[in-house]
Amino acid sequence: MIKPLVILMLLAIVGSLFSGLFFLYRDKGAGNRAVRALTLRIGLSIGLFLILMLAFRFGLIPGYSQ
Repeated sequence: MIKPLVILMLLAIVGSLFSGLFFLYRDKGAGNRAVRALTLRIGLSIGLFLILMLAFRFGLIPGYSQ
């Protein structure tokens, strides 16, 4: 259940990163679209981190023990 969500979030993060690069190149730094795309990437990254932390906390991701 958690694995497809993580893969989907990673794909969205990479997509947002490349859209930011595309808008930066296309707008020549004059527009706000690159900033919004990169801000979205940061939000998605933080969201993925929180999801992983919560999944570990609730036992959806097994911990490493020796």
